Amino acid sequence: MKSIKLAVIAGLAELCASQAFAEDTMGTMSMMKGGQVTAIMPDGHMGTMTPDAKMGADMMKMAKPIKHCMMMMTDAKGKAYMIDTSTKKAQAECEKMAM
Repeated sequence: MKSIKLAVIAGLAELCASQAFAEDTMGTMSMMKGGQVTAIMPDGHMGTMTPDAKMGADMMKMAKPIKHCMMMMTDAKGKAYMIDTSTKKAQAECEKMAM
């Protein structure tokens, strides 16, 4: 009986610790590697791939360079939104967040 209680307490402690570590990593950002493609879906999930040379060249024909900092966010239901950062104030906030 004591071992079951101990196992339950250890499991709850591990669950709490894993949530704390997950929250710590939420603010970190990393740069994309050269040739990497990231897709963001309307429901907020993301995918990343590194295409082969031919596919990458075909995608670059459709690509446009990013002119300023961009921000995405999700609502409480998980739907993804792109924030308009075309004003100087919004660009400053975006750049501050990205630092």
